[in-house]
Amino acid sequence: MPEGHTIHRAARKHAELLGGAAVSAESPQGRFTDGAREIDGQVLQRVDAHGKHLLYRFPDDLTLHVHLGLFGRFLTHRGAPPEPRGAIRLRLSGPDGTIDLRGPTACELMDPPEVEALLARLGPDPLRADADPERAWNRISRSTRPIGALVMDQSVLAGVGNVYRAEALLVQGIHPERPGREVTPAEFDALWGTLTRMLQDGVRAGRIITVSAEDAGMPRSRIPRGERTYVYRQSTCRRCGGPVRDWQMDGRRAWACPTCQS
Repeated sequence: MPEGHTIHRAARKHAELLGGAAVSAESPQGRFTDGAREIDGQVLQRVDAHGKHLLYRFPDDLTLHVHLGLFGRFLTHRGAPPEPRGAIRLRLSGPDGTIDLRGPTACELMDPPEVEALLARLGPDPLRADADPERAWNRISRSTRPIGALVMDQSVLAGVGNVYRAEALLVQGIHPERPGREVTPAEFDALWGTLTRMLQDGVRAGRIITVSAEDAGMPRSRIPRGERTYVYRQSTCRRCGGPVRDWQMDGRRAWACPTCQS
C-alpha cells in the first residue's frame, strides 16, 4: 500500500496537471459511471491529501474521494491519452493531460458531512501544515498497545506505513513492541520530527531513502536500492551490524534491531 509521501506527491502532480481547469470524466470500466457523469465538465479547484486519502475538490462542495489501497494506482498521460485499456475505474482529462485510476479501494463522491466524518476518523498527518501532533500523543500516551501498532494505526497517525514505521522507530531507538504509554514525551516529539522529515524527504525524492549519507558512507543519491533502509527488509542493522529481527504485528511484518532499540 502506498505510504503518505506517495499520496502527497500524487496530490501535487494532479493539481498541477488538472487544477483550475474544467475536466472531462468517464469510467471506462463502468463501475463509476454515475459519479463520473456528475463531475464531468466541473472545474477541479484543488486536490488535498490526508494520510493515504486523496480528496479532489469541485464546486458546490462536491468532493471525489480516492483511496488506492493495496492494488490501486494512477497512470498519467501528457497530451492526448491512449485508448482506455483494462479496468480503468476513472479517467480525468484536462487541457494538458489525463489521469487514469485503476483498482482503488475507494473511488466515490462525498458531500461535506461525509468528508468531515472521514477526516474525523484520521489521526494527524505529519506532512500537513495543520497537523496537531498532540492528538496522536494523547492516544499513544494512554495506550497499552505496542507503539509499532499505534504508529501504523491511521486513526492515530495518518500516512505512516510499514517502511516509515520500522525506520523512524529504529532512528529513535524505540522498539516496536514497547507499549505506547511507556514512550516519553521527549521520545514522541523526536519520533514525530523523524517521521515528518522522512516523509518530506520521500515527497521530494519520490522514493524512500532513510539511511543517512554518513551511515552509508556515500551521497544518499548513490545508495543502492537494497541498502536504503536501516532495518526494513534487512537481515543486519545498517547502524550496528547486528542481526535484525522480524515478526508479525497486527497482521503486518515488523522489523527491529534488538541492539539499537529498547
